Amino acid sequence: MALAPYIQGFGLGGGLIVAIGAQNAFVLTQGVRRNHHMIVALVCIVCDVLLISLGVTGVGAAVASSPVLGRVAAWGGAAFLLWYGLGAFRSASRGGSMATGGTQGDTLGRTVLLTLAVTLLNPHVYLDTLVLMGSVSGQFGLPDRYVFGLGAMTASAAWFLLLSLGGQMFAPAFRRPVTWRILDFLVGLTMWTIASSLIWGAVNV
Repeated sequence: MALAPYIQGFGLGGGLIVAIGAQNAFVLTQGVRRNHHMIVALVCIVCDVLLISLGVTGVGAAVASSPVLGRVAAWGGAAFLLWYGLGAFRSASRGGSMATGGTQGDTLGRTVLLTLAVTLLNPHVYLDTLVLMGSVSGQFGLPDRYVFGLGAMTASAAWFLLLSLGGQMFAPAFRRPVTWRILDFLVGLTMWTIASSLIWGAVNV
C-alpha cells in the first residue's frame, strides 16, 4: 500500500474532523456520561465512511477522468484549505473551549437519532467529505485514490473512538483553551501543508 496517499488522507480527514463543533461536543458528552457511547462513535464512523466513499468514488473519479477538472479541483481545494487553515490559526490565537454539558439521550433510540441529527444535518459534513475529500482524492490515480480515502476513514474512526472511550479522561483537557490552541495550530499546519502539495502538483502538471 502506498504510504503517501494514506498519510495525506489521514491528515486531511483528521484535520477536518477534529474541528470544534456540535458533533464532537455531543460524542464527548456521551463518552463522559457513558451513555451508549460506543454506539454513538460507531454511528459517526459509519456515516463518515459512507460519505467519504461516495466522495472518493464519485467526485474523485470525475476529477481523475478530466485533466481540466482536476486542475480546477486542485486550485479550488488548495484555496479552501488555505482559508480553513487560516481560520484554525485564528482560533488558535484566540483559544477555544468545548462545553460537555447538555441534554443526553436516555434511550438507545433517542441517542442514535440525536447522533444522526448532529452528523447529517450539518451542511459542512457534505462539503468536507463529498466535495473536498472527493476533489483532493481525484489528484491520485488508482488504487492510490482509495488508499487516500482509507486514510481519511482511519482518521475518522480513530478520532471518534478516542473521544468516546477517553471521554472521562480527556474532558478536563478539552475544557482548557490551551488544549484547543495546540490542536487548532496543528490543524492549521496540516491544512496548509496539504494545500501546498496541491498547488505544487497543479503547477507541475
